[in-house]
Amino acid sequence: MVVCGDDALALRLAAELHGLYRQRVTLLTPDASLAPEPSPGTLRVLEHETPDRATLRAAGVERADALALMYEDDETNIRGAMAARRLNPRLRLVIRLYNRKLGQYLAELLDQAAQVAGVDRAAVESLTTVLSDADTAAPALAATAAAGTSKIVQADGLLLRAAERPPPRPGESAEPGLCTLALLSSTTTDPAGTEGTDASGAQGPRLLPDDEEVAGAAGRGSLVLETISPSGPTGTPRRISAAALPVGELFSRRVRWSLAGFAIAVTALAVAAWITQDAHPLHAAYITLLDLFAINEPAVDASTDRQLLQLLAGLAGLLLLPVMVAAVLEALGSFRSATALRRPPRGLDDHVVLLGLGKVGTRVLARLRELGIPVVCVEDDPDARGIALARSLRVPVVLGDVTQEGVLEAARIHRAHALLALTSSDTTNLEAALCARGLSPRLRVALRLYDDEFATAVYRTLRAAHPDALTRSRSVTSLAAPAFAGAMMGRQILGAIPVERRVLVFAVFDVGELPGFEGRTIQEVTRPGTWRVLALDTAAPDDRRPDLSAGHHHDDGTAHTSGLLFDLHPGYVLRHDDRMVLATTRQGLADLLSTRAGR
Repeated sequence: MVVCGDDALALRLAAELHGLYRQRVTLLTPDASLAPEPSPGTLRVLEHETPDRATLRAAGVERADALALMYEDDETNIRGAMAARRLNPRLRLVIRLYNRKLGQYLAELLDQAAQVAGVDRAAVESLTTVLSDADTAAPALAATAAAGTSKIVQADGLLLRAAERPPPRPGESAEPGLCTLALLSSTTTDPAGTEGTDASGAQGPRLLPDDEEVAGAAGRGSLVLETISPSGPTGTPRRISAAALPVGELFSRRVRWSLAGFAIAVTALAVAAWITQDAHPLHAAYITLLDLFAINEPAVDASTDRQLLQLLAGLAGLLLLPVMVAAVLEALGSFRSATALRRPPRGLDDHVVLLGLGKVGTRVLARLRELGIPVVCVEDDPDARGIALARSLRVPVVLGDVTQEGVLEAARIHRAHALLALTSSDTTNLEAALCARGLSPRLRVALRLYDDEFATAVYRTLRAAHPDALTRSRSVTSLAAPAFAGAMMGRQILGAIPVERRVLVFAVFDVGELPGFEGRTIQEVTRPGTWRVLALDTAAPDDRRPDLSAGHHHDDGTAHTSGLLFDLHPGYVLRHDDRMVLATTRQGLADLLSTRAGR
């Protein structure tokens, strides 16, 4: 397998394929000094700037099973993918691409090129996979800021929500949810404790425990599958109502109340004219409006009642003029500010402060707004990728360096419930978290950190200094790498859930692909600590969707009905054509793929 890339995600993917999946890997990177130590026969490192035709030949793409193009620049990945498809039409391509629509078109184009080159039509659908690290990590990052401990994976139009449960008190039993995905580290209840990793031993988190282990885990919190609920729009047409009209955005409350008062006054004058002059109601209203705008003849020879009503209407007209001018000016100001960045409103509270509007921050912002969570963004680059999205969503943005005094205060951090620091700089994220902690000690903080040792030290220090506040560190590369590795192995990965410093992967398998699964019960094939069958796809094989992680709406806009069944009897006997959703560790996924390949 060949991995090409210029950042940490490519390095982590190469290390995972080599160390976890036991694959022979060739890594192409501009800086070989940052790559893992080469291993003769299993890991080769080549230093090249771009994946051109000659470079790909030198890497052995013509004989490779799969190629991952992981450069941060979309254009570089597209060029490399096209060159690789010409060199090897049967090559499985995994492409990192931020642009979703372009990625869809590119996958169709490359699969069509493979089919034209004579590749079997049945194999073409799995030859090209386009993924985005930002899209893969965004649900978990958004959930961390929104709910603190919740993790989210979308499968077949369903939203799988996992939540941490605290250790049960003496005499109580923990709520099991639908199933227990993990037991948390015994140190998580200790303010000076640290998040567990693969090297934590018996004190670390226990992924996919069996019922006996859950029952005997005294003093440990748990991660459970809490709810399964429909996600996304229902496809029901929206009706236009008064509440949907943008009156509140065009005019202030004072102007609206003033206009309403004038409407009531004019109505009262028209009713008075109708009663005193015995005229038709429409004629009385017409005469009143003429008097209001001072375009009627003076009622010199009319009755006293008529003269008095005309004077009152004229006075109302004089008072209406400045209100109309104010309304026009406010409307013009609203149209002008529609293309400008909003400032945080004075009364805003209980919101999420999102630091950084790069690739990851932009996707997380969209996810938070989909969940209906108020957000205030902080960004020092006025031309950042997510500024346009924030403007279109009418999300307040504070432009400035978060390390400068007054920037977080302008984002109303003291009234926020969470800070999500997603810049590409670990030190900037840490400085923002420390500053925010000083302004709001109980603030929920989630940091994007790459280095595991640094993240562990930061987490432990913040937990010790602020034991009553929630602190989480998240690595985009650790969240995204399992999905890219699964695609390299030809496997569909629905998502990854962080469990402290470890990762739980949700993968899709057909029973017929795994020797030893067919004809056995769910309880017999479950391996505690390694993998567990979570759901079965009940749809007929011919009616199944090829990608369970794709959108859940039909072409006509109606909602898709999920075929996943989660309430599984442990004695159910698996059949050859059953399709399973497995929760597994990364090592368990590697073992399953090795079994599938017959190695």
